[in-house]
Amino acid sequence: MYGWIWRHLPGNAWLRGFISLVLALAVVYVLFQYVFPWAEPLLPFGDVTVDGAAATGAGR
Repeated sequence: MYGWIWRHLPGNAWLRGFISLVLALAVVYVLFQYVFPWAEPLLPFGDVTVDGAAATGAGR
């Protein structure tokens, strides 16, 4: 897949590298701004199974 993308980018190796960097940053931006906030309520991060009594005894 990466080879296919690399072959289809215009320019020489330096320009292709710059375009690849910009595309990767754009993907990270879209993930953090749109995909992760949308998916966060669907994930079970708030389902904690440890209660307060067990947490106090763990440090002994």
